[in-house]
Amino acid sequence: MSLYETNVKINRIIENIEKVMIGKREVAELSLIALLAQGHVLLEDVPGVGKTMMVRSLAKSVGANFRRIQFTPDLLPSDVTGVSIYNPKEMEFQFVPGPILGNIILADEINRTSPKTQSALLEAMEESSVTIDGTTHELNKPFFVMATQNPIEYEGTYPLPEAQLDRFLLKMKMGYPSVQEEMEVLTRVQVQAPIENLRPVVSLEELVMLQKEVKQVYVDDTVKSYIVQLANETRIDASVYLGVSPRGSIALMKAAQSYAFIQGREYVIPDDVQYLVKSVFAHRIILKSEAKFEGISAEQIIDRVVSNVSVPVQRLVK
Repeated sequence: MSLYETNVKINRIIENIEKVMIGKREVAELSLIALLAQGHVLLEDVPGVGKTMMVRSLAKSVGANFRRIQFTPDLLPSDVTGVSIYNPKEMEFQFVPGPILGNIILADEINRTSPKTQSALLEAMEESSVTIDGTTHELNKPFFVMATQNPIEYEGTYPLPEAQLDRFLLKMKMGYPSVQEEMEVLTRVQVQAPIENLRPVVSLEELVMLQKEVKQVYVDDTVKSYIVQLANETRIDASVYLGVSPRGSIALMKAAQSYAFIQGREYVIPDDVQYLVKSVFAHRIILKSEAKFEGISAEQIIDRVVSNVSVPVQRLVK
């Protein structure tokens, strides 16, 4: 697929999402970055800003099999992964797949279910498979999880453990629309919700091909070194209890490849890394208690880290 054809397909997806999500181009781009990098997204924001609509729009735009899992305190792991049920007619156990065996999964309010059920997502997100009664079932390709959580209400919730947070390529927020954007939202939904008329603009086969092409985006050793230095700087910062893991470095490189790909480039530049570093690193950093007491945020730590690490300036193209 030529670079021109790729750009056309990428723009079609983003423009299709914008028919539903007004003023959320950056969020649409970040979601697509994670999808093309074969990662997953944690979307944290207050109710009613369009988190579910974003996932549905993305799924419809690529013709994906969309599944929604509403996480509640009584949800069981088998409700997510599926279960083997005995069929007396066939005299054997048959696997009934759970909602996790879709293409694009909305894990709604993931922090409202127990850690045991949350962990059911770990294998799926990391290994692209689930194991039921000793049998491993491969997940569909592409496979993409967008989990949501409400940062306001914490009563009756189970904070995601570090191991689970580390599985998310990106963490982002939606934010409220501007006054003009909200007026446009009201106008568009007055007669019929735009999501109802949304049609796929690329096929799943084309999406898988785009995912493969993202892996071919060139990353120079100087950029890799820059990523590693940023990660290492978080580990030695005086306000940080636990810094970014090597998985975080890998995630930043993959996200940067995907972003460069979306921008129509065949190589990664330091600007790509700087643009994505907060979205990739912030949720992987655990601050010391005194830093939290002083009101220091993970984003502030990353700003400090970026200012402390020299940006590579040599030529980055092969």
